[in-house]
Amino acid sequence: MQIPAEISFHNIQHSDWVEETIREKIARLEKLFDRLVTCRVRVERRATGSANSVPPVVRIEIGVPGRKDLIVAHEPEHLQNKFADPDMQNAINEAFRIAERQLLDFKEQLRDRTKGLQRDIQNQFLGQIAELPPGQDHGFLLTKEGGLLYFHRNSVLNGDFDALKRGTEVHYVEEMGDTGPTAAKVRVKAATNGAA
Repeated sequence: MQIPAEISFHNIQHSDWVEETIREKIARLEKLFDRLVTCRVRVERRATGSANSVPPVVRIEIGVPGRKDLIVAHEPEHLQNKFADPDMQNAINEAFRIAERQLLDFKEQLRDRTKGLQRDIQNQFLGQIAELPPGQDHGFLLTKEGGLLYFHRNSVLNGDFDALKRGTEVHYVEEMGDTGPTAAKVRVKAATNGAA
């Protein structure tokens, strides 16, 4: 974890066993996803009923790279509906169960994005810029078959659209647009060093 975990107690007395249990749960989250930025846990009692019958709330904020924090927060009624006699252990277990599920969902999204990029690489073709009408936000590239394929400024993922010139080699993924095939995900081919 890049930033040490923070555990705080509000309207409830600090407890060593609660803090230790939470630290064990945080360590488990780190095993599930080793790129956690931070984890903040807040344990609080929002209300007290007869003999502390209102269960405590455990709020978890998990910092992950490239995304807003994952947040787990539920009202005491959630625990009261799920457990006959909810206590601190139930509150901790339930909050971290939800946090683990959110973290696993996030990992799956990352995995899907990586698969999508790998699929793009497998399906990309090499072409070159053929036409760039002056003052327009689109152009045409020459495919390996010798045909022209439309692409829009927004399809250029690396490089500067305004710096493109006739003959610039690009990698592209062909997709079906409203009016036929278009070049999507256009990437300027990286220059190679050395003689060919």
